[in-house]
Amino acid sequence: MVDNHETITNLTSGEIASLWETYQFETLSYCGIMHFLQHVEDEEINTLLKDTLDVKVKRIENVKEILTKEGHSIPEGFTEGDVNLKAPRLFSDELYLDYILHTFQMEFYNYNWSMVTAVKLSIQQFYQEVMQDTMQLEMEAKELSKHKGLFIKAPEVPAIKHVSYVKKDSFLTGWFGNRRPLLATEISELVFNAKRNVLGHAVITAFSQVTETKEVRDFFIKGREISEKHVRVFTDKLKEDYLPSATLGKVDQVTTSTESPFSNRLMMNFITTLIASGIGEYGLSMSMSPRHDIGVMYTRLIAEIAAYANEGANILINNAWMEEPPMAADRKKLVKRNE
Repeated sequence: MVDNHETITNLTSGEIASLWETYQFETLSYCGIMHFLQHVEDEEINTLLKDTLDVKVKRIENVKEILTKEGHSIPEGFTEGDVNLKAPRLFSDELYLDYILHTFQMEFYNYNWSMVTAVKLSIQQFYQEVMQDTMQLEMEAKELSKHKGLFIKAPEVPAIKHVSYVKKDSFLTGWFGNRRPLLATEISELVFNAKRNVLGHAVITAFSQVTETKEVRDFFIKGREISEKHVRVFTDKLKEDYLPSATLGKVDQVTTSTESPFSNRLMMNFITTLIASGIGEYGLSMSMSPRHDIGVMYTRLIAEIAAYANEGANILINNAWMEEPPMAADRKKLVKRNE
């Protein structure tokens, strides 16, 4: 039981940012799942998607209620105008399940941080509920994936038989000579990042074939090539230690439809969200590896997708597809008004 000693009346900048980003993400996800539900055939996946949609609706309404109560306007986010429910199926049921599982894993990072940085008890409690729902749905999705034989687990490492300590600085280098094998945590991160890029490769391939705008199509094609390259980088690193990649391509789970279920604005924002999440995950992976060569690898990959993200941001801005997030008051501009 938490005692309520609330003394803060206004939302902090961190809370405003989290709620705004939550609304963007949840309304975007809502549009995607609505289209999935028009075509899903597997009854178990259909049930999971419906349960997820119910949670999305609840979160959207809760954010609206909080922002209204605190005197803030409701963001536009994504609406029915960003999804064409009559468009043909674009992904297989298997990809629906894989997408929803990775969505929950993205939420772990985003909403855990939102809860940690929240100050008001009511906002902490909101994100606590969000995390509980996400954990429950993620477990259900993972169990369903395993039940259907779709989940590929990471490679195993030998069991620890005794305690030992690092004795050589070659544990850190990883450049030349007798390089140590990958740590279990390094393997886990390489596999996770490879899986994320395999899913991203399939999604962005689908988007590239349905958009009618050349600028957007070229951007997606470039992203497809980048994600394919990153999968190869991660799997090659695993192969150096004779480890399986624990991932399979998913482009065959994209249909041949060329009619877009989603607006260019939604697709572009979704891909830039994936990129931002990827940058964060790469940074975390880099911090968890003592080997210098792996750190340099992640630094290089971060630089590459950061530059790609900048290209995407320019497209969003030039087409008025980027909703302006909350920001500090422009004091310089306010002063100039009185000159």
